Amino acid sequence: MFNDYLMAHHFKVISVKKGETIYEPGQQPRYVYFIQSGEVRMITVNSDNDQFIQGVFKANEYFGEPALLLQRPYLAYTIAYQDTILVLVDRPAFLNFLEEDRAFSMNLIETLSDRLFYKSMMLEEVANEQAEHRLSTLISYLSRDLESGAALKVTRQALADMSGLRVETVIRAVKRLAKSGELRLLKGKMFKP
Repeated sequence: MFNDYLMAHHFKVISVKKGETIYEPGQQPRYVYFIQSGEVRMITVNSDNDQFIQGVFKANEYFGEPALLLQRPYLAYTIAYQDTILVLVDRPAFLNFLEEDRAFSMNLIETLSDRLFYKSMMLEEVANEQAEHRLSTLISYLSRDLESGAALKVTRQALADMSGLRVETVIRAVKRLAKSGELRLLKGKMFKP
């Protein structure tokens, strides 16, 4: 959708190796990062060094825009989960893009709304003491666009990192959810029923 615009304006393109940090908490924002290929995870780390995944961004998605628009420091780490190619768009160019392209402006509103909905949902779920309920809600959210029988492209470790649960708790809860029919397990993979 926005690739034509990015290519036409010849923005800076960088390659980031798997495991490299793109930005970290406290840094001042300089760009919105458009992903050409790869995957990036936004992670918060608490004082016990536990990681909580705030977001997963893939090819044809973007990240970093809230801090850039507000001109406030980043609150989380962004780390390349795979070798990744990023297109860097600075604030004036990003604002110009929003003014020039109504469809992209609408995409930004929908993207920010979806992220806000996800964070509100997860906040409510983290307050819920029942691990199964927390996981059931998270899995339903992650599989909302999948057809019946499609595999969920998420590991149990990622579910643990997203839900604030220990991986052992996730494993047990996933087995119970499969037993109740809320998801299907086959050779260690999870599928939407």
